[in-house]
Amino acid sequence: MRWLAVLVVGFGMAVTSCDSVDEAFDCQSVCSRYRDCYDANYNVGACRDSCRSRAENDPGVKGAADTCEACIDGMSCAGATFNCGASCSNIVP
Repeated sequence: MRWLAVLVVGFGMAVTSCDSVDEAFDCQSVCSRYRDCYDANYNVGACRDSCRSRAENDPGVKGAADTCEACIDGMSCAGATFNCGASCSNIVP
C-alpha cells in the first residue's frame, strides 16, 4: 500500500514538473520570437520570467502562451504578426 502512495505522489510531481517545463518553453519561445522579429534589444529574460510568473498564478496566461507558441511555430514574422497578434498580445507588447 505504501508503494501506491509513493507512486501517486511521484506521478503528481511529474505532471506538475512537465507543466512547468512546457510553460517555460512556451514563454521562452514567444519572447525570443518577439526579439527576433521586432526588437533586437528586447529583454527576453525579463519577458520569460514575467510570463512564467504570471502563468503560475493565472491559467489564462498559460493558455495564451500555449496558443501563441503553437500559432507562431513555423510562421514568418509577418505571418505571425497578422495571424497570431491577438493570442500573443497577453505575453509580449
